[in-house]
Amino acid sequence: MPEYEVPVGEGIEVSLEGKTVKVKGPKGELAREFRHPHVKVEKGEGKLVITSDSERRKVKSLAGTWRGHLNNMITGVSKGFECNLKLVYAHFPVKLETQENKLIIKNFLGERSSRTAEILDGVEIKIQGDVVTLSGIDKEKVGQTAANMEHKTKVKGFDRRVFQDGLYVTQKAAPPEGGS
Repeated sequence: MPEYEVPVGEGIEVSLEGKTVKVKGPKGELAREFRHPHVKVEKGEGKLVITSDSERRKVKSLAGTWRGHLNNMITGVSKGFECNLKLVYAHFPVKLETQENKLIIKNFLGERSSRTAEILDGVEIKIQGDVVTLSGIDKEKVGQTAANMEHKTKVKGFDRRVFQDGLYVTQKAAPPEGGS
């Protein structure tokens, strides 16, 4: 029977309400539902314990996946996550703007109409020249916002070896360097 332990650091509160795990820390609060008949999450002394009562490989791997999700939740509320993208353009100067929960990409490949990429709730965006920094406490939302931006600047109908314009992830969602 596989059993995984996820340590809960200082200053982090974890509560179990049915199948929902709530994690609260200095940066904010996250909640996620963990539902499966053969895998359970239990609260221990300064840790979370994930147990499985099945020997099937898929169930064991699900328990490992839950361990990763819980680790990310704890890291997110204590340190947060950052993701960096780089804007690359050679042919037409591209301008980036934010409006509410959207990134507006103007003059991409000389197009008259702007492209818009969705910024998910809880994700902050900072644009400095040609570097875009995304930050937030939910790793999945930070990563999905970066993927939305990369997808919206994908070049279609041109030779990719010549037109390498776009927004590209240079650093995946990870805790910031300073570890603040």
